[in-house]
Amino acid sequence: MFNKILIANRGEIACRVMETARKLGVKTVAVYSDADAAAKHVAMADEAVHIGGAAPSESYLKGDVIIAAALERGAQGIHPGYGFLSENPEFVEAVEAAGLVFIGPSAKAIRAMGLKDAAKVLMEEAGVPVVPGYHGANQEAGFLAEQAGEIGYPVLIKAVAGGGGKGMRLVEKPEDFADALDSARGEATTAFGNPDVLIEKYVTQPRHIEVQVFGDGTHAVHLFERDCSLQRRHQKVIEEAPAPGMTAEVREAMGQAGVRAAEAIGYKGAGTVEFIVDGSDGLRTDGFWFMEMNTRLQVEHPVTEAITGVDLVEWQLRVASGDPLPKQQDELSINGHSFEARIYAEDVPKGFLPATGTLTHLAFPAEARIDSGVRSGDTISPWYDPMIAKLVVHGSTRAIALQQLERALRHTDVGGTVTNVSFLSLLSAEPGFVAGDVDTGLIERHLATLATAPVACTKARSVAALTALGLMQAPDGAPKPALVLWTPLTHTISMTHHEEEIAVRVTVLGTGEYQVDVGEVQHVVHFTGGAWFVDQTKVQARTSYVGDTLTVFWGNGYVFHVVNPLDRAAEAGAGGNVIAAPMPGLVKAIFAEAGQEVKEGDRLAILEAMKMEHSLLAARDGVVAEVLAQSGDQVQEGAALIQLVEEEEEAVA
Repeated sequence: MFNKILIANRGEIACRVMETARKLGVKTVAVYSDADAAAKHVAMADEAVHIGGAAPSESYLKGDVIIAAALERGAQGIHPGYGFLSENPEFVEAVEAAGLVFIGPSAKAIRAMGLKDAAKVLMEEAGVPVVPGYHGANQEAGFLAEQAGEIGYPVLIKAVAGGGGKGMRLVEKPEDFADALDSARGEATTAFGNPDVLIEKYVTQPRHIEVQVFGDGTHAVHLFERDCSLQRRHQKVIEEAPAPGMTAEVREAMGQAGVRAAEAIGYKGAGTVEFIVDGSDGLRTDGFWFMEMNTRLQVEHPVTEAITGVDLVEWQLRVASGDPLPKQQDELSINGHSFEARIYAEDVPKGFLPATGTLTHLAFPAEARIDSGVRSGDTISPWYDPMIAKLVVHGSTRAIALQQLERALRHTDVGGTVTNVSFLSLLSAEPGFVAGDVDTGLIERHLATLATAPVACTKARSVAALTALGLMQAPDGAPKPALVLWTPLTHTISMTHHEEEIAVRVTVLGTGEYQVDVGEVQHVVHFTGGAWFVDQTKVQARTSYVGDTLTVFWGNGYVFHVVNPLDRAAEAGAGGNVIAAPMPGLVKAIFAEAGQEVKEGDRLAILEAMKMEHSLLAARDGVVAEVLAQSGDQVQEGAALIQLVEEEEEAVA
């Protein structure tokens, strides 16, 4: 076993590898960019080396700098994680030339699977089913159109060097082929520097099922399958293992096909053989075809670990250090069912736009496995993938695991940025998915429903109002303001939610109990023992209040922005004569006296409210007519503090 390894990656996967290395007593070296100096993976590692600027091209893709760091720190091997340099054969060769071990497959194996057309020819020779199509070298447009006609429409045009859906076009009619070909080639050239394409038969109800394989360079085993059909724009969203509807016969056929694929290229380490499956008439032994092989650890590997009890990273380290395969095929079995949901900082209603922000609040349910590269207080950087965490659940049956997934998502609290948690929660309850009737088009068919922004009900708005007023102890530790001790029994608060302004009136009924009026709806709310009760019913609400942003984590999660009453008062009072208290508070200071000339924006008084001091400003130029309060006065909301001379009187004077 290694004594020390370097992880040539960042974020969640770097932390994941470190966890297993620590368990095995292996020391770890992290690498980090300018943007990641304070990152979680840097804090977890035994040692850390700065390797360059924030852009991946200036840091995580600089193989020579990473190798130099490994040599300098005495690492014996380099674990690539996934992404970045993980499937770069030149990097593998450079690692080995430096006398280090690449914890993954050989450069030869990576190259064999790197081009889709060559890989499919190789798979055909190995007896692995391949989708009907053309994977040859003739790239003349007319010839490719002829091949498409022979295969039969609809067909897929796919870049041979593609990935992530780039350079891929669906063509349903012959007359659309030429334009689609030009478009696919242009995108492929930009993304990969290679315009070549292949043509495949398009499966009308496709499922994406992949087989986890593991080899020692000569022999391989499979660790069963994962279903990754829930995708949007060819990006996986929720994965599960095993695949719903899988039979023992089809599992054996797919598993052995995966093993043949791995052994055909002398595969060493963890890899995934991906199949496109015809789901139109159940799973059949003649209804799956090789799509591609990922020559690395997959993002979704935890669901396989959950059902097999195998630590795939441990297997990677053991086999790379010279150990034989830890288990043979007959020693592997499936236990229960597992789901993984990928939690991202992204604005789903706005087309899944990646988001940034500082994570002001981060809490996950204790019963779920959480693989994450961030902590509360960390910033989601614009430089890298905006993944926050992978949430993984495991149950004895699919139905139980799905219930666990739904509950875990409802108790995933992320503040400080928009996320896809609501989308994932709605997706986990979608009837087709619940029934196991999945295919790669499911999300697109139901996108209008799944991508809607969650709108808070009046109960959630009541909880938000009480939190904003400080009438309970917020989980973030925000102190209760002096407001709760004041004589007035009624308070008002204004908030915005999805650009809707909400006015809420709160009346104190007794110790810890409040009547909350939200428009025409009225609730009785109290907060005790760390739990919210609305109309005598306990609700699963948690809150976070940082700055002017207040989040109620309940159901799908709701974000509010608390309106500063001083700002509102300034807006409403522009051109007015009275400077009034916008909320109950203590007058800390008065800076005006009768007859004094003031200018718009001059500070006339300081009011202490909600444990903060607020400056009250003149709304216009004018002359002070009367000062109606003095320092030390406790005043009510709306109380007049300073009166200006009427503008008409000023003009006469």
